[in-house]
Formats: sequence, structure tokens, C-alpha cells
Amino acid sequence: MSIIIKPIITEKMTKINEKDNTRCAFVVDRKANKIEIKKAVEDLYNVKVESINTINYKGKRKARYTKAGYIQGRTNAFKKAMVTLAEGDTIDFFSNI
Repeated sequence: MSIIIKPIITEKMTKINEKDNTRCAFVVDRKANKIEIKKAVEDLYNVKVESINTINYKGKRKARYTKAGYIQGRTNAFKKAMVTLAEGDTIDFFSNI
């Protein structure tokens, strides 16, 4: 079971990371708790995690008109984890590009 699905790299998170280099965000498994997320981040990136805040997002309803008619559905639901690292630790997502 993979706990960390992917890092969140958006304009907002980049701005937060430039201001305070110890914060980063990940999309994580919806069933994972804070202890499992902390252990997974520490093992994967070799950093010390101070705290974690988690947010559950429900899928948004989407609808559109097409040639085939009216189509409606939902986007995927996901869980986001905001991770605060210990002072001096950083995660560089762009180092191996």
C-alpha cells in the first residue's frame, strides 16, 4: 500500500515553500492516518517531520452538454497532507529534472 501518491506542486504551494521552506504538501491515501504519513515522508525523503495537517476533499460535481447529450459525474475525492519539516530540513522536488 503506497501512502504517498504524489506531491502537490502548484503556484500556491510554490509561494508557501518560497516564504517558509519547511512546508510541503502531498496527496495521500484516503485511509492513511497522520502517523503513517509521517513515517512514509521520513522514510522516502530522509527528513524529520514536525507536524502534519490533513484535509479530506470530496469530489466536485461536474456536468456538460455534448453531442451525445447531458453528461454528469464527479471528480475524484482525495486526501491532502500539509507537512511541516524540522528546521534545516528541505525537500527539493526539482533536483533530478
